[in-house]
Amino acid sequence: MGKKVKKEVEPPPKDVFDPLLIESKTAATVVLMLSSPEEEVLAKACDAIYKFASKGDENKVTLLGLGAVEHLYKLISHEDPIVRRNAMMVFGIMASNHDVKKLLRELDVTNALLSHLVPEEDVVIHEFATLCLAQMAVEYTTKVQIFEQGGLEPLIRLLDSPDPDVKKNSVECIYLLVQEFNDLHVEALAVLGNCLEDVHAMQLIQQTGGLKKLLSFVGDSTVPDIQKNAAKAIAKAAYDSENRKILNEEEVENCLINLLEIDNDGVKVAASQAISAMCENLSSKRVFGLQGIPQLVELLSSNNEEVKEAAVIALANLTTASHSNSSTVAEAEGIEPLVKTLNAQRDGAVANAAAVLTNMAMQEPLRLSIQSHGAMSALAEPLRSTNSQVQSRAALLVAALGCDADARAELRNAGGLGPLVELLHSKNKEVRRNACWAVMVCASDELTAVELCRLGALDILEEINLSTGRKNNFSEAALEKLLDNNLSQKYSQMGYLSSSNIITDGFYDYGQIKPGIKLLSLEELSMQELTDRRATIFINAKPQEDVLAVEEKPQNSSYEQTTLSPVSRKSSREKSSLLVSPVEEKQEPPGRRSSFSKSSSREKGLRKGKGKKEEEKMIDVTQVISKVQDEINQENAQWQAPPDFILLDYINDASKTILPLTTTREQVVALAQFVADKMGGAIEKEKLHDFSWELHISEIEYELKSNVVPIGKVKKGTFYHRALLFKVIADRIGIGCSLVRGEYNRAWNEVKLVDDSPQGVTGLLLPPQEYIVDLMFEPGFLMKQGSAEADQYKRI
Repeated sequence: MGKKVKKEVEPPPKDVFDPLLIESKTAATVVLMLSSPEEEVLAKACDAIYKFASKGDENKVTLLGLGAVEHLYKLISHEDPIVRRNAMMVFGIMASNHDVKKLLRELDVTNALLSHLVPEEDVVIHEFATLCLAQMAVEYTTKVQIFEQGGLEPLIRLLDSPDPDVKKNSVECIYLLVQEFNDLHVEALAVLGNCLEDVHAMQLIQQTGGLKKLLSFVGDSTVPDIQKNAAKAIAKAAYDSENRKILNEEEVENCLINLLEIDNDGVKVAASQAISAMCENLSSKRVFGLQGIPQLVELLSSNNEEVKEAAVIALANLTTASHSNSSTVAEAEGIEPLVKTLNAQRDGAVANAAAVLTNMAMQEPLRLSIQSHGAMSALAEPLRSTNSQVQSRAALLVAALGCDADARAELRNAGGLGPLVELLHSKNKEVRRNACWAVMVCASDELTAVELCRLGALDILEEINLSTGRKNNFSEAALEKLLDNNLSQKYSQMGYLSSSNIITDGFYDYGQIKPGIKLLSLEELSMQELTDRRATIFINAKPQEDVLAVEEKPQNSSYEQTTLSPVSRKSSREKSSLLVSPVEEKQEPPGRRSSFSKSSSREKGLRKGKGKKEEEKMIDVTQVISKVQDEINQENAQWQAPPDFILLDYINDASKTILPLTTTREQVVALAQFVADKMGGAIEKEKLHDFSWELHISEIEYELKSNVVPIGKVKKGTFYHRALLFKVIADRIGIGCSLVRGEYNRAWNEVKLVDDSPQGVTGLLLPPQEYIVDLMFEPGFLMKQGSAEADQYKRI
């Protein structure tokens, strides 16, 4: 083992002092300490000088005279971070003195200051370095130095600093770089946009008069890029509510309106975007409404799609919740270009054009004007869009315009109902809601409601309403509205019509259908072959367009000549004018003439006194004319159910005999007896099975060669025939009643009647009671709802 060596601790060198605390009350002594090699001494000396210089401008002049600035300039790049930080703090506050700034320019300190704006440097150094630069940047030569030395980039980077003082100093410095330094304007304005987003920076710029200078500068400039970047800067700032107030105080609106007149698309886009942002301020919105709307409307006709989009977005914001601005758009003749914009190339333009028109449509005169420009036809294409915003806004406009029958007809004829129904499938909540809203509004008339059902709207709405996640307030209302205006569908599906569901011509009872089963139209049913299925009973008390058909019908109103055939939009007199003379036309009963009979009649007239060849030639010509006319008639034909003259007589008779009765109760009883009399009279309960109504209906079907039967033909009707006839006549003469379908061919009517006051009591208003009307066994007998008699009647 080796021998242990004992180490001895060497004593400190004799020429090194222990730490020594130095105190001084004179500035000169402390300035001398700035030359010390000791880092701790330097740090404390800088700290003492910072406190001394902070007390006033005279102290700064004293330090300048003692040569402190030159020493500090060296120390701002010292390797020790504390020394470097403290020296930069002194530099920052010293630079506010004019004489100090002059010396700093001579020393060319900007490059050294900019080198400390790197991300890894201390935030305190960032604060005082930018403070020094901002104070120096008031001089033109320093601006040049900062720009040439690449100072703009690090200053922009510091706008994201978490320290508000760093951000404030950077903003001020950047702003100063803009002042009348033309080659910096474009870039500096882009930077200024970032600065203006900060409320504190905006307030500072306003307080220094910089914002007013900026706006006046933009107005005076003729450089499009400068104008564009200025507008963009304003737009960025305007997304903050406090900033909007400041901009409004500086009357930024006039500046932006003037920019709309500049002959440069980029400037127009930027100005329109800034107007859109400023619209959140109500005062600004009013100013733009009075002065800016005509210019924006004019931009809708631009060939530049981006300009068009920016302008229509601004109009959408201006007209939101503003009737006066909506009226101003109309006065500026904006409706026509807005309707045209519904078919623009950019989705944003289409969606916002729909939004503007929706805002305007809240006023009836404007809505009618929008309608007259073909807006519903123009919406057919946007409804087919794959963009959810376009879909949503288009559906909303349909809902706004669809309250008018002409508008609904226009959309229907333009093929817009199909894509609207498809939007009900949308996974987008807003699109689905607005589509339901539009369907609800469009279902306000029977023709549109029937077409919507045919396109599958009913099934989709039922499916939506079964889902708690997909249904909405409008989906349930749309389903109800759709059924209320398609009573045939409602009764077949729901088995119930309320007193407010008035049965009109064209209604038919197909029988109960299961959910999901499509109900064919009456026309489709009439075209089917005769089968053994339940007869469809239809209502049509309106005579044909040909008045002669009504005048010449047999007195007993038989249906021997009635067939389910197309009825032309034109009268038979007009259709046959090419083939039959007026004299010949009167000689044949209407409804029996055909193209063949017409040509035959003419052939007989032509044969007298003419040669055989000429007869054959005329026959050929007549046949050609007849064939062409048949084709024309076929194209012009619109199917209509044949008139039910018997039902028409029933209604007329009931109006004469039942309406004059003094009480509703008397009218109900009399109508029940009237209906029963027309459909086989009273039936004994025990002999109900002998009442062969099925055979009677079958005979009618065979006679008509169709399963579709007019109710007037039914002379032996059971529960559901009688209840339907009762409801039809009651609706026509003003008796409120409902129609309810039961099981096994049962149906009944419910009426509400007020009972007489108890004996001896006068002036007592009793609530109405609901009764079931007996139409089978004791016609006119009223059974109180819920009674044993009523329940038995429903289930016999």
